[in-house]
Amino acid sequence: MNRLAPVLVAGLIAMAGPAAMAAEQAAPLARRLPAPDFTLPDVEDKTHRLADYRGKVVLLNFWATWCPPCRKEMPSMQRLWEKFRGRDFAILAVDVGEDEERVFAFTLELDIPLEFPLLLDRDGKVMERWPVRGLPTTFILDREGRIAYQAIGGREWDAPELVAIMQGLMAEGGTSDPDQGGRPRP
Repeated sequence: MNRLAPVLVAGLIAMAGPAAMAAEQAAPLARRLPAPDFTLPDVEDKTHRLADYRGKVVLLNFWATWCPPCRKEMPSMQRLWEKFRGRDFAILAVDVGEDEERVFAFTLELDIPLEFPLLLDRDGKVMERWPVRGLPTTFILDREGRIAYQAIGGREWDAPELVAIMQGLMAEGGTSDPDQGGRPRP
């Protein structure tokens, strides 16, 4: 758990920030770099590999049950999931440092069931490969598997401004711009 201490402290600092989550945007990255791949189990012990989601826009959220902004944003993530169900969109919520019993107990406390995958990064090794500065930290990946946006702190993910980001990325075609790390789509 010592490896997680800097992120935990940063997460506590982030909680002291502005409470107006819905007004917060996700910051576009100046250059879209390939997302570090990983393979993690979900709470039902099904394995998920990030690379298997290429071709979809992916909202990748690093969170923990002890984190109030993480807890608060989960229902809005479910509403976003429902809005884009059946489209080229996925949500992967990576719980850091906890086990399936703790995560499952958290889901029972919610008024809305979470239908997107809740992945378990029990030792924090996956999170260490990403530029996570506090919890929650969310990355939005384009269809090519590149990090397009980042958000540190909680959000209302079904806010119109954030929905528009997802829609814009889903509307994008492939790129052949080598500076953007892309290759032509078939």
